[in-house]
Amino acid sequence: MAVTAKMVKELREITGSGMMDCKKALVETDGDIQAAVDYLKEKGLAKAAKKAGRIAAEGLVKIAVSEDGKTAAIVEVNSETDFVSKNEEFITFVDDLAKLALTAESDDIEAFKAMSFGEEGSVQDALTAKIAKIGENMSVRRIAKASGDVVSTYIHGGGLIGSIVVGSGEASDEVKAALTNIAMQVAAMSPQYVSRNEISQEELDKIRTNTIGSALNDPFTLPKPILNALLDKAVDGVWGEEDTNILAEKRADKGFNFNYLPNFISEEGKAKLAELAVADKENIMGNKIFTGLVEGRISKQLKDICLLDQVYVRAEDGKQTVAKYLESVSKDLSLAQVVRFAVGEGIEKKEEDFAAEVAAQLNK
Repeated sequence: MAVTAKMVKELREITGSGMMDCKKALVETDGDIQAAVDYLKEKGLAKAAKKAGRIAAEGLVKIAVSEDGKTAAIVEVNSETDFVSKNEEFITFVDDLAKLALTAESDDIEAFKAMSFGEEGSVQDALTAKIAKIGENMSVRRIAKASGDVVSTYIHGGGLIGSIVVGSGEASDEVKAALTNIAMQVAAMSPQYVSRNEISQEELDKIRTNTIGSALNDPFTLPKPILNALLDKAVDGVWGEEDTNILAEKRADKGFNFNYLPNFISEEGKAKLAELAVADKENIMGNKIFTGLVEGRISKQLKDICLLDQVYVRAEDGKQTVAKYLESVSKDLSLAQVVRFAVGEGIEKKEEDFAAEVAAQLNK
């Protein structure tokens, strides 16, 4: 029976074995997939298959920079435990992958895993061999490349976080040092965007909607005139007797700080007040004071997620923004690209209860 590429692909997905090993197994078993699986197991080439379902959320991030210093590549490779991520063979493997990523034509991870990796075959073949040898599930999760006039990089925690910052302008020593500082800022502060201009109108609308909803559902943070109007409605047959009496008592106490009122109101009372605020959304949104509150909260959020708006972490006055810092270094300096990888971000990690696991083994 003729062995097709589709059959080889199917066997690879089942066993995690190398392409040539899968092809040979299919040839030996006359195209019988199950027999080929057994063949690979007998030869010890399907060890990775047993580990494929395990969560790999630890690992390393590594960066490689081209000889001319104008291109950098970053790669994240995951393992099951941080113990393996400290293994010298694993570290070397990730370093080599970062260097290979410099030659990748795109950031497509599947295309990268199909790239040649010396005598071991493809990147995927090499990964499969490492899984079989080291004994843990691993994955080459993602890569990214960045190029420009000036490229600076930073690795934090020995490979837990990596960042690349690309600048446009003259590659002076001062500019390189400044961009290294910004790479550190990116690693520490995890901005989602370089500037506000990158945020789509759809995302801005989402931020606004969420901000309004959050404000209405936490009415004690609303401007005092709006809050007092809601409290008047609450005591008019909405709240129970206890909360109504507490409010009357605190309003009569001229020395009472109303910022502490939530500490005295029941959870049910707070929930009902929030319901009143949401129900009166249209009228509240027409209040200029509320509009100002919303705009202020949105601006604060944008300062947190936009790199140029963030306060520069090494600012002597504690106020200088990243944009102003870069301007102070060179008026011609601008950021062209920013990349940040953190090991395991977005991967749902399994919570291990080792005591329960040992107990279960003993019970067996």
